[in-house]
Amino acid sequence: MPSLEQCEQAVPADTATIAEPAVLNPVVKTAAVEPVLVTVKAPVVRARSGWRPSTRRLIVLACIVLGMRIFVGEASVVPTASMEGTILVGDHLFMDKLLYGPEIPLVGWRLPMLKTIHRGDIIVFRYPKDMSETFLKRVTAVGGDQLEIRNGALYVNSQPVQEPYAVHHAPLHDPLESWGPTVVPEGSLFVMGDNRDNSSDSRDWGFVPISNVIGSPLFVYWSYDAPTSRWLDENLEHKISFYASIAGNFFSHTRWNRTGTLL
Repeated sequence: MPSLEQCEQAVPADTATIAEPAVLNPVVKTAAVEPVLVTVKAPVVRARSGWRPSTRRLIVLACIVLGMRIFVGEASVVPTASMEGTILVGDHLFMDKLLYGPEIPLVGWRLPMLKTIHRGDIIVFRYPKDMSETFLKRVTAVGGDQLEIRNGALYVNSQPVQEPYAVHHAPLHDPLESWGPTVVPEGSLFVMGDNRDNSSDSRDWGFVPISNVIGSPLFVYWSYDAPTSRWLDENLEHKISFYASIAGNFFSHTRWNRTGTLL
């Protein structure tokens, strides 16, 4: 068996090599670039609603105003002189309705009346002969009272009533200055205008059911000096002319001292 030296001699010196591990160049593998699908959402186009914020605000405001008018209070103008001395022709009043059982629209129901009506109160009521009309008068007697007028003086239950607000111009022999006696039925009112000689009231057409009462005036918010004929004229052309004259004479015909007058 040859020795180690003999084996080494058997291999020529010029061919002897030392095997070294091969150094491999690193292979950089490039991953295949796959297409990336990016989903772009198209903007959602919503149909624009016709209920713009400004429109909604106007509708809410209109509902509030309507609710106030139906259930709380109402503005109105006095076109006649039946209450003259206390309320003048052309007085614009704010009327309290809340305490008098306002009517719910469409169904015809009324809320409970919270206020008891007393003698001397000024009330607004539906005219018993025509419910489409509203009148403004003073309560002179309530249900169960006996009422009589003697020579222009009012007596209730045989007692004279002091009426500093009443205006008399007619002579004492006028039929309206002596009237009664009569007893007011329960649930009804006897009403008269403060201008006793120029008022269509219970002396002419009878009693007012309490259920006809819709409110009571609180104060005068504006007063414009114009005759009854102008306020009651239903002719459209005349109305337009009248309102145009108000615009032109607002400052000169406004009764400024009446503004804020409590009733």
